Amino acid sequence: MDTIIEDISIDQLELSVAKVRVIPPKLVSHMQDSMFLQGQLQPVVVRREQGRYQVIDGFKRIYAAIELGWKSIRCYVLDVDLKKAKLLVLLFNRGSQKMEVWEEAMVLADLAKTHELSQRDLAELTGYSRSWVCRRLSLLDRLSSQLIPEIRMGLLSSSQARELIKLPRCNQMKVARVIQSWDFSSRKSTELVGAFLKADGSDQERNILTHPLDAIRASIQEPPEEAHDDRLSNKGNELLRTTRNAIRSIGYYLHCLRPDLAEKLQPEEKIIIMPELTLLADDTQAFINILTDLLTNKLKTNERSQSGKHSDLPVPSSEMVSEEDHA
Repeated sequence: MDTIIEDISIDQLELSVAKVRVIPPKLVSHMQDSMFLQGQLQPVVVRREQGRYQVIDGFKRIYAAIELGWKSIRCYVLDVDLKKAKLLVLLFNRGSQKMEVWEEAMVLADLAKTHELSQRDLAELTGYSRSWVCRRLSLLDRLSSQLIPEIRMGLLSSSQARELIKLPRCNQMKVARVIQSWDFSSRKSTELVGAFLKADGSDQERNILTHPLDAIRASIQEPPEEAHDDRLSNKGNELLRTTRNAIRSIGYYLHCLRPDLAEKLQPEEKIIIMPELTLLADDTQAFINILTDLLTNKLKTNERSQSGKHSDLPVPSSEMVSEEDHA
């Protein structure tokens, strides 16, 4: 396989192989920042194709170069056919630059369809096992075609997509839209899919899509715990029970109150909600004050208890107190 390095005009590059890659805009932006400061560190890999150059690897570098206004980019030019080029997409991204599992699946599916290759053929050509090939192709078999562009653009992560394929294809896009609009983490996405799978009928499904956090909370809510400790009074047990409920509720609320929430609210929404949030802030400050008093009293009680236990021990002089004691 002959290899030469050339500076090639970006206008001469052909990007059709990009359809099997996941290229999130955020990563392109990071690449753009790096290339602006340090230039192009690695050549792009291309092959000659009908008077142009088909890109095999280096799409983020190309998109970053376009954003930077570059006219040309440095490339490795390989003399290979299209089938070999697609196999090289897998080869170039092994190890530290590992591809997303969905990218691997899309490369394999494209090879199977375009070049009429069996799973055995793909295993032999890629050097992976047949089970490795089968697992990745089965992911795409269960995935709605509507989600492929979402994955390619990085709008859904691999872990989120793996959860979505547990759903019927007709419901995958609906749930994906909720995940995206609520900016759910992988864990929350898993919980949402789990709640949707437990839904009893279309009415419950619609309710889950409309009120996803409520559905998640109801789905994972532990049965009411009989919080009781024989060492505590009735008041003490009531406080213990209420505290455990508060811990669950606060965790749920903190997720609702995402850092970017204020940016997403419309002005009229802020007018309605902000007075309530102001009351919550006041109550929270009072809550913190009460907790601080409780914890301070506990510390004082512990200090008196420890002092009583060791009253027969000599008290160290100031010269004997180490820096650790001061700390």
